[in-house]
Amino acid sequence: MPKGTRSSCGSRKGEQPMEGTIKSAVENMPVYDREHWERLWNKAVQEHAHVLAHRPPNAHFLSVAAKLPAGRVLDAGCGHGTESLWLAAHGWNVTAVDFSATALTHARSAAEALGPEVAGRVEWVQGDLGEWMPESNRYDLVVCLYVHVAVSVEELVHRLAAGVAPGGTLLLVGHRPIDPASGAPTPAAGQVQVSVEEALAALDPDRWTLVAAEDRPRREAGSGVDAVIQAVRKT
Repeated sequence: MPKGTRSSCGSRKGEQPMEGTIKSAVENMPVYDREHWERLWNKAVQEHAHVLAHRPPNAHFLSVAAKLPAGRVLDAGCGHGTESLWLAAHGWNVTAVDFSATALTHARSAAEALGPEVAGRVEWVQGDLGEWMPESNRYDLVVCLYVHVAVSVEELVHRLAAGVAPGGTLLLVGHRPIDPASGAPTPAAGQVQVSVEEALAALDPDRWTLVAAEDRPRREAGSGVDAVIQAVRKT
């Protein structure tokens, strides 16, 4: 799944530290194209629909969104819609974008099950974030969590940042591909996700106030760190 994917790779006792693990991980990396994600989403929806339905919103996301007044929000790479539905249930008007038709169908059904008031606040958009461009200066909050992109991170950040209205918030989270504590590849190995360095390179300090820009350890032992960037657009 594009967000929250879980996989594992390890090494046998006695190998040279991480060399065999990294080589094996690189050799066995999937091709992260549309077909790959559709296969994963089909499998997830068919086999783990109950898990998806009860998965809580991301903790980094909640720490930011819960403190903001409701407005217009872009959930870029919404996946099965957990964060989008939380936002709609809390009064936000949501544009939810993902390129997986399977994920969007599941998310739309979940929204409808919550009733017309919540469902009516979400616009589901099938779009590739490698190309899709938000309307300029439209959103009070733009969120992008654990999205793998086929373009450069700086290009993605430039486009998403353009959608933030003056005074609005940009929240980017990416799973780093290597665990800095061990040097081992993480479940994000082989993907292109947001990093602190690349996000900061794309954000003009004359236009943005940084609230957070750091790597934070993940709760799961051995799963590495998340890059978390929170910035507010200056008026």
